[in-house]
Amino acid sequence: MSTKYAFASALREVRFLFCQTSEHSAATRAFLTRSYPVMKKHNPQTPIMLREAAGTLPKVYARYDFGVEKAKSLEGLSDKEIEDTVTGLVKTGA
Repeated sequence: MSTKYAFASALREVRFLFCQTSEHSAATRAFLTRSYPVMKKHNPQTPIMLREAAGTLPKVYARYDFGVEKAKSLEGLSDKEIEDTVTGLVKTGA
């Protein structure tokens, strides 16, 4: 898992939006509980923001150099699918 979350050099920030109580965000919460410490350990200079708001559908945003931003919905994905989605975003350089 250590190289899985080695972020691309062009990545400037990662933002997770999700609901703190709803069932549709449960897999995202589980993923973050398990993976956040590893991501932060391997990328201490890159901001990883967690935004919780009631009723918010789970989504991840990756912001790269020159203001380029990509977003992916995490709604309905399993823990493994979320991991694959996030890995794809953080490894690409936009």
